[in-house]
Amino acid sequence: MASPDTPLNGAIAVAANLWADLPDEWDRRLADFALKGISVYHSKHLLESLTGRVELEHLSESTFGTLSPISAYMALKRGIDTLVALITLIVLFPVLAALAIVIRLNSPGPAIFRQQRMGYRGQPFTLYKFRTMTNAPPSQDQRDAAMTKDSDNRITSIGHFLRQSRIDELPQIINVLKGEMSWIGPRPEAMVLSRWYEKEIPFYRYRHIVRPGITGWAQVSQGHVAEVNEVKSKLHYDFYYIKNYSLWIDILIVVRTIRTMLTGFGAK
Repeated sequence: MASPDTPLNGAIAVAANLWADLPDEWDRRLADFALKGISVYHSKHLLESLTGRVELEHLSESTFGTLSPISAYMALKRGIDTLVALITLIVLFPVLAALAIVIRLNSPGPAIFRQQRMGYRGQPFTLYKFRTMTNAPPSQDQRDAAMTKDSDNRITSIGHFLRQSRIDELPQIINVLKGEMSWIGPRPEAMVLSRWYEKEIPFYRYRHIVRPGITGWAQVSQGHVAEVNEVKSKLHYDFYYIKNYSLWIDILIVVRTIRTMLTGFGAK
């Protein structure tokens, strides 16, 4: 709209920056829209809904109140996580055992990979995954060793399939049962990477306000990342998930994760 007097023929909604210091005539015009049944949306919230991201450039401490997850749903979700994890472990145990044998036969080393990750409220925990890489000598740079790129020559032949289908994450059912993880939430990073990101990216640590997940909004929206700029982009999605923390977004993530496992879409 060029001016508050511009007619809106057939409009059902308008978007405006409701935090801006608008002239009185604009405030009155927006009030008129609301009285006429025309929905008035804050442009920032509309952009978040369209992109599935929370922009971090103008984020401040005062914004954290809108990002706090609902505690009642957190308690409900913990119960659902435990029940689903227990049932899944019982049903899939033969498959998990068979995969462990195949991994051992495919390359030397243990079937399960263990790594310290930063978890809920910044507490470290041991994450379990099916091993998808060779047991190469540790890199002198711990940060580089903790990063995995698509072209990494340490990935085994079966490891490519396990990573693309995300089957390598299934041992984290144990982490869910122990209360260290949820089925859905921001992916936990290695301790050395988390500490580095906290120094490089403002507010990064706030993503630990919810339990980390086996899958998450960033994973189904963006996929695997390794570079700092990509991690910053992923944080937009993590904060969007925390801000919209609910059963409905969890259901959407489950649907998208199943699509990824079946098609490989989104699994970088």
